[in-house]
Amino acid sequence: MPEAATTPAPRARVQAMKEYHPPLGSRDALRLDFNENTLACSPKVREVLAAISAGSLTRYPEREPVEAVVANHLGLALDQVALTNGVDEAIHVLFEAFLEAGDELLLPVPTYTMYEVYASATDARAVTVQAGDDLRFPFERLLAAITPQTKIIAIANPNSPSGSVATRAQLLQIARSAPHAVVLVDEAYFHFYGETVIDLIGAVPNLVVARTFSKAYGLAGLRLGLLAGSVDIMRWVRRVLSPYSVNSLALACLPPALNDNAYLEWYTGEVLAARSEFEAALDAADVRRWPSRANFILVEIGAQHAEFVRLMRAAGVLVRDRSSDPGCDGRVRITIGTREQMKSATAALHDALVVLRLGGNRA
Repeated sequence: MPEAATTPAPRARVQAMKEYHPPLGSRDALRLDFNENTLACSPKVREVLAAISAGSLTRYPEREPVEAVVANHLGLALDQVALTNGVDEAIHVLFEAFLEAGDELLLPVPTYTMYEVYASATDARAVTVQAGDDLRFPFERLLAAITPQTKIIAIANPNSPSGSVATRAQLLQIARSAPHAVVLVDEAYFHFYGETVIDLIGAVPNLVVARTFSKAYGLAGLRLGLLAGSVDIMRWVRRVLSPYSVNSLALACLPPALNDNAYLEWYTGEVLAARSEFEAALDAADVRRWPSRANFILVEIGAQHAEFVRLMRAAGVLVRDRSSDPGCDGRVRITIGTREQMKSATAALHDALVVLRLGGNRA
């Protein structure tokens, strides 16, 4: 008899990696589960997309000219900036460049899931610092958790799913307290917060800032992220970074997106106004929420969190159950869209709450 077919085994570390399965849902629904731009990208981006020729797609993408545009936009030098295939690649290549056996990745939790996923592909150990019930940034506990083995400290600012922030002074003290470690400040939601430390790149040698163009800019489908750091740090990051990971369409669309300040200011202003109105609606409905400086709000639903998500989906509104996050049992994250979109979300929320509070199931 022929021997049973076998396949080669992957590295033990890969076998032990955490899996991540993004939720799937109808694109006909109001997508308030991914923190994306809920409306559209800049009209100037659409003009560029319409003008792209078929012939231009036959050539490999050239990242550096657009990186120069981005560096100038941010007030940085070209060799301090790298564009990536979404912020996920930025995180991945940073971890691959700096984490090895015996190192520690220090994380305040709850936070972005992919930090631990990418760290689990290395031989480093993830060390977590749990936030309290108020979900504020656990600054003192994080400082106390720094050890000689700490190699990277990853801080999402604003944080997801909580929407909480670390102050500039806190981030600076962390960087100064761990000069032997890379301090990654992930500013994915910067445009809804307005505070940044990207101006400290180079002046604080162990500081690295990540940005994404998937949120306020509305380019999630093009997969565009950014990593900024000192020249020395970025030199090692580029050793790991694929030279062609950012595609030509994304590179063509980024300059017009950056140049359309009017659209960016309108969209972020719309979200901030909608966030304020939605907060008031949650308060009126007696739903506990956490203060957020991002384009989402974390709310307390309790034991019926899964049913709440189902009822919202049945009403055409997708929201994200975060109960599996550390310290977030019973909590649901809701992305903030435009004011008009959030009127629909508020109506669906009220209907879902009526069903849950009556103890029935009418969906």
